[in-house]
Formats: sequence, structure tokens, C-alpha cells
Amino acid sequence: MSTSHIEAERKFESAPGDVAAAPGSPPRLDGVPGVADIRNADSQTLDAVYYDTLDLRLLTHGVTLRRRLGGADAGWHLKRPQATDTRQEVRLPPEAGPPNRIPPELTARVRALVRGRTLAPVAHLRTHRDRRLLLDRSGRTLAELTQDRVIAHHLDPAAHPQPDPHQHGAGTATEGTEWTEFEVELHEGDRSLLDDVEQALAENGIVRSAYPSKLAHALLRTAPPDVPTDPTTPGDGIGELVVRRLRQLFETLLALDPAVRDDRPDAVHRMRVTTRRLRSTLKAYRRLFDRHRSEHLAGELRWLGHLLGAARDHEVLGDLLIARLDKVPPQAQQGALRGQLTAWSAREYRRAWQQAVTELDGPRYYALLDDLELFIDDPPLSARADRNARKQLSKTLRHEQTRTVRRLDTALGHPPGPDQDAALHSARKAAKRARYAAESARPLAGKPAKRFAKRMKRLQQGLGIHQDAVVGCRTLVALASSPPTDVPGHLFAYGVLYALHQHSAEVALEELPVLRSRVVARRLSRLS
Repeated sequence: MSTSHIEAERKFESAPGDVAAAPGSPPRLDGVPGVADIRNADSQTLDAVYYDTLDLRLLTHGVTLRRRLGGADAGWHLKRPQATDTRQEVRLPPEAGPPNRIPPELTARVRALVRGRTLAPVAHLRTHRDRRLLLDRSGRTLAELTQDRVIAHHLDPAAHPQPDPHQHGAGTATEGTEWTEFEVELHEGDRSLLDDVEQALAENGIVRSAYPSKLAHALLRTAPPDVPTDPTTPGDGIGELVVRRLRQLFETLLALDPAVRDDRPDAVHRMRVTTRRLRSTLKAYRRLFDRHRSEHLAGELRWLGHLLGAARDHEVLGDLLIARLDKVPPQAQQGALRGQLTAWSAREYRRAWQQAVTELDGPRYYALLDDLELFIDDPPLSARADRNARKQLSKTLRHEQTRTVRRLDTALGHPPGPDQDAALHSARKAAKRARYAAESARPLAGKPAKRFAKRMKRLQQGLGIHQDAVVGCRTLVALASSPPTDVPGHLFAYGVLYALHQHSAEVALEELPVLRSRVVARRLSRLS
């Protein structure tokens, strides 16, 4: 059984040419606010083997996977970045699998990064760790400061067969690289303590490390460049803003992949929404990119959205049907109907979820992720990408506003029936795309884009209520006509539910003109 926790830490190293922090000379931390005592703890000898693909797919995304012996937390560790100075760590005990075979639970968590490539040992690190505990007046451990003397060997992932890398001399390794680094990890202290300790270390000639992990220090010849995280400035082109948004959404998609595989609550919904945001961003800003490549990606994202949507739609429909049973007269429910509908909904969701997970292990999904990553890392920008971001965002949002209103007007002009239902669903998709386009504009445009997105979201939700009711009516007709064996007729109850769904659709339809008027109340002329 794995355990998971969030760790907050910073890494440091001696400034170039500084010898103040040589081994045996722990840095002085006198006067750090809130720290009443500093106590030495037992030293540790750590022996860790790191796993990655030949092209270091995990390390590229800041993820590390290792099996470590020694210390209080010996075992398998998978770490992935969460936010600034924080990482999520998943642990399994050493006996979770053979020394040179990664536990399946961990491989499942990195499939979206590995994408069918082989994971193998890439580095062997031995660390002697000196530990100091930073305590407050009551004796609580606020943080732990460690001084690590590291010897790293680069292993050949292509070595075959793969012996236990923890054995001395096992595998093919390069000559060892040595360095000393420091880590400060929070225990019960708050994040301001990290800043205070960093300032104290700087007075000892110890500065923030350029490497995010020991593995990066061992394998990368130069430190990775800093990734800009500040919002786009007004002088930046529209292309840079949109690419940053795509990168953010792509990282979110990768992070949600293991949650979907684990069937965690709401994971399918969140991954589906992220997929739709990616596709909508590509479609709304399609003129900034090579049309062939962006349209191909949009098409594949549409496939992924439908794949995830099958499971999500069953989940939503089941919840809606069961909730509305409260309005069916008790004598018409025949007692067992709620349980039968619950079992039917769970079975249909499970079937669709299993199909989605199967496809997530397939070549089409992996190819989509590869193509997305290549597109974002080396975007095929057109000449329009250098244009002023504010002007282009205003132009795009005006276009999306007009497109949405036209579709809605067309739908409202149809008489009630299947054609109108389809047209309203098309208007809903347009409102959703307009909303997501505005979300992409928010880092630069601020409140005007936020207000635009909020109005489009309300319209989208109103259209969504209508669509859910339409789908519910179709499902109830199917259940009444040919019910599953565990959901018998209950025709009267089905009729009541049908009427409730139909009424919901009619109410939603009546409210659409008001929502439309709010969308067009302000003509979006410029973002400021």
C-alpha cells in the first residue's frame, strides 16, 4: 500500500569559489526567526537508484523515480512537482517488488510521461547525510536542514540484462561525480521559514541550487534554464501568451492522467474539461499557428474528449435521474427502483471508464501527447503571433462572442424538436469555446476577460441544463422500451421522470433570451 504526502523544501549549494561550507563545517543559523534551538540528528547513509527512459522523459518534467535504501523512509519514491518549492511524494516499501522491477502502481502513475518507452536505471547515487533539526520553544521540529555529500554514477539504461544496481559494480556506470549540497525541508514550520533560512545560508556563502533534484545535478551537464512563470507583459506578442496557456493546460492534463487511471473522484470530469480547454484554445486562436498541425491536434483532442465524455455523461445522467426520484410519488417507485438505477448508472460508468483507461494505454493517446508536447515546445507560429496581444485578444473574443450569439439565435429560431435541440447543443459548444478563450486572456486582460468568461459560463450552464434534460428524456424512453434486466419497467415512475426532465428543458429554454441579452449587453471593444 502506497502513502502520499506533500513535501516543501529548497535545495542549496556553495556559491562558486566559496569554501565556507566545506564538509565538517555546518553553516551557522543563528538568529533565524522562530528557531529557538538547533539539534543534531543521526547521520544517514543513503543508497538510491534512479529510473527513467533513455531520453529522460521523467526528468524533463521534473519527476524522479527511485528505489532508496537507508534512512527512515527506505523504499520506492515517486516525486512530481506541485507548485513552487513543493512536490508530491508517493512511497512504497522496499519489498513492494524486486530491486530492479518497478512496482506497477508507480509505473501507472507515469504512463502519460513515459508513453510506452522502457524505464531503466539511469543513475546510482550514494549520499552521506548530516542532519540538523530546527526547533521552536516548545520543542517542535519546524524544519530539517541536511548537508549531503553525494557520489553519483551515470548508469547505461541500455545495459542488458539489468542486475540489481544497488550491488557494487553492477551495471555499466561512468566515473563518479561528487558534490555537496544542502536541503531545508519543512516539518511543522510555515513557508516563511524557508525564506528566513535561505537568508541565513546566504550569509554563509550558500545559495539556491540551480538544479531541482540530485538526479538533475548528476545527469545534466548544465543547469536547466529558469522557466518564466510571470504573466505575459503588455509588450509580448499574442503567440507567447497562447503558448503559455497551452503549456499550462498540457501539464494539467499529464497530472490528471494517473488520477483517471486510479478512478479518483471527479478525475474524469477534470481531465475532460482540460482536454476541452486545450482544444478550444487551439480552435479560437488557430490563426496563430500552422493550420494543418493545429487542426490535427484539435481533432485528436476531440477524440480524447469524447472518450472521457462517455464515462462522465453516464455519471452525470445517473446522478440526475436518482436525484429526481425524490419527486416521484413513493408508491410509484416500487421500492427497489433507486437501488436499481444506482447499480445501472455505476455499471454504465464503469464500462465507459474501463474503455477510456484501455485507450489511455494505446498508441493513439501516446501519439497525441507526443504531438502536443512537440507543438508546445517548438510552436509552429504564424506571422500573426507577433502582433500586439491586447488587440488580438479583443479581436478574438469579439469573434467568439458573435459566433456564439449567431448560433444561439439560429437555435431559438427553430421550432421545438430534435433540430432545435441539436442547434442549442451547438450553441452551447460555442459558448464554452468563447469562455475558454477568455480564460486564456485573463493573465493579460484581467477583469474584462473575467467578466466575459463569467457571462459565457452562465449561458453555457443554461444550455447545459437543457442538453442534460434532452439526454435524460432519450435515456428514459430507452429504459422504458427495453430496460436492463436489473432495471424493470416501472413505467409510471419513468413517465414522471420524463415529465420532470421535459419541464426542466422548457424552463431552461425560456431563460435563454435573458442569458443572451447579458452576453451582448456590452460590446467588447478593447481589453484594458
